[in-house]
Amino acid sequence: MTVLRPKRTELTRSPQARPSPGGSSSLTRWQRLLGRDWRLAVVFIGPTLLLVAGLILVPIADSVVTSTTERHGAETAFVGLANYTALIGDALFHKGVLNSFVFTAYAEIFKVVFGLIAALMLHHMRRGKAVVAGVILLPWVIPTVVTAFTWRSLFDPIFGSVNVLLTDSGIGPALAAVGLVDRWPAEWLSDPALAMPAVILVNVWKGIPFFTVTFLAGLKAIDSNLHEAAMVDGASPWQRFVHITLPGLRPVMIVTVLLSSIWTFNNFDLIWLMTQGGPGDATAPYVMVAYSKAIQQLQLGAGAAVTLVMLPIIAVLVVILVRLMRRGDQPGAADLGRRRLSPAQRKALPWVVVAAGVLLLAWASPHIVWKAALVLGVFVAVTAAVGRLVSVLATRGNRLAARLVSGTGSGVALLALLGFVLAPLYWMTITAFKSDDQIVARTDDLWPNPWSTEQFTNLFSGRAFGTWYVNTVLVSVASTVIALVCAALAGYALARLKFRGSQSFTVTILLTYVMPGALLFIPLYQLVSGIGLNDSLWSLVLAYPTFTLPFATWLLVGYFKSIPADLEEAALVDGCTRFGAFTRIVLPLAKPGLLAVALFTLTNAWNEFLFAFVFITKDDYKTLPVGMQSMIFGDVVPQGQLAAASLLISIPVVLMYGLGQRFLTEGLTAGAVKG
Repeated sequence: MTVLRPKRTELTRSPQARPSPGGSSSLTRWQRLLGRDWRLAVVFIGPTLLLVAGLILVPIADSVVTSTTERHGAETAFVGLANYTALIGDALFHKGVLNSFVFTAYAEIFKVVFGLIAALMLHHMRRGKAVVAGVILLPWVIPTVVTAFTWRSLFDPIFGSVNVLLTDSGIGPALAAVGLVDRWPAEWLSDPALAMPAVILVNVWKGIPFFTVTFLAGLKAIDSNLHEAAMVDGASPWQRFVHITLPGLRPVMIVTVLLSSIWTFNNFDLIWLMTQGGPGDATAPYVMVAYSKAIQQLQLGAGAAVTLVMLPIIAVLVVILVRLMRRGDQPGAADLGRRRLSPAQRKALPWVVVAAGVLLLAWASPHIVWKAALVLGVFVAVTAAVGRLVSVLATRGNRLAARLVSGTGSGVALLALLGFVLAPLYWMTITAFKSDDQIVARTDDLWPNPWSTEQFTNLFSGRAFGTWYVNTVLVSVASTVIALVCAALAGYALARLKFRGSQSFTVTILLTYVMPGALLFIPLYQLVSGIGLNDSLWSLVLAYPTFTLPFATWLLVGYFKSIPADLEEAALVDGCTRFGAFTRIVLPLAKPGLLAVALFTLTNAWNEFLFAFVFITKDDYKTLPVGMQSMIFGDVVPQGQLAAASLLISIPVVLMYGLGQRFLTEGLTAGAVKG
């Protein structure tokens, strides 16, 4: 590879070698109108533009049209706004919206609190931080179907271990005594009062790693000199936390909460796999109402209306998120909103938001709000008490006692966190190696004796599990290749090329990235049905770029911006074409970013449930998440085989993350800084 040559320095500065911006006479009329690199941009962005427009923007517009129609037998009639007005008196829709709000609000509160506590513990660890962070990341890595079936097995009143362990420890009867559960032993997923808290708990378990990792990155970005200066001035640990740590984390916390709220509000797979919206409609979110109307009742117009009527709420969250994520590129913009408020208003605003949120939750879920407040209050009070004790001891000069209390408290909290993270995974693993007799008889509950491979043998005999595995591999690899190629081309164009509309297209990519799949499954179902791809793996290959391509493009835009442009300019001076510089210079340097994108895309496609559940009905074309769901027949749940399948579906994902952790960290860091 040729590098910069001193004798060509003047050449690199000349107008012939580097065309000047739009006003230069060396540019053609079209270049001045559309940008210097518009021809090349069309080639680079074309594939991504076609996919985004054809699979996201056009289907959403088509969904708007569909929402004004109603099916009568084989005919479809135009009904105007009738589907929307019908929702005004639809009790099931009202309940679905309320469930989505309650599910999201409580899940986000607990994820913020526990994610922040976990991030603070990891931030202050001196040894073993990478190992502990890797373990905490496991719930986020493993597929949702594994999470759902593992916790469903744990909550089972007959075969699960939650009730047994809580009874033996005395915690269960204590929960009943204080009123957190109505009776003991509890029926976690069949009791209308407990089903929603149970699925919230599982969502929190799966979401804590995402919050921990993002908060940990935010803590690392806070200038350590601020803490040192505060210590010199005599500030206590609590004062440093309140006045330095929390303000420093505020931007990261807001973006993380908004992004997670969009995902949680539109959750379908976790709740469907655990409760199918039951008992009754106690846990049914609005997405499940849309699925019921559109797919089960074949009223696509009514189902589209359900998803679109929620679009304004989602749009508000998306717009706020986009503005916050793009604000980092504008110097001084981070304080723009704060300047509009007086100091008293800024101080009162958080309390006003908290009070309004509590009142809203008390109205929406009076049977949950006081229980959640009690549980959260206990954890926060214990944490604050330990922090206060450490602060007092340090202030009095008893540093040894302060370190001892701090270390003991952190150790106990860390062990509790690791136990909470690993217990379900441990249960899944040992259940996979139990025989059917051991599972039914409840013998050797926490340690198989003897260990058996019976479940794995039964899994592959007489079932299509092997076919599901191959289907998942094929769809995931094909989706990854498409996303990687298109995102690399589009990401480079947005990062390097000069053309009109690049900023607008970048915003569009970000908008489609955070756009929930709940808005797309109905129009995409119509699309694949219209072209005859139902019950085909091609339908999934066609649909998966809707959630893999926007994220891949957004991440690679940031990564390409982190690569010095001088290297490409040197190659161009030496006679290399722009495409040659892209393939020979940029792509090799972008290997960590490309591997990070490939890893995320592959695992997202590997874990996807909603599209595969809607598009595929034949066993021969099911993927692993949908195939595992079909193993349950009514009340007959093959606990052992589901555990064995969960283990087999999780191992490849965990190995990929383990082997690619270095590239993942480097790729995400560069992408986050510049993107």
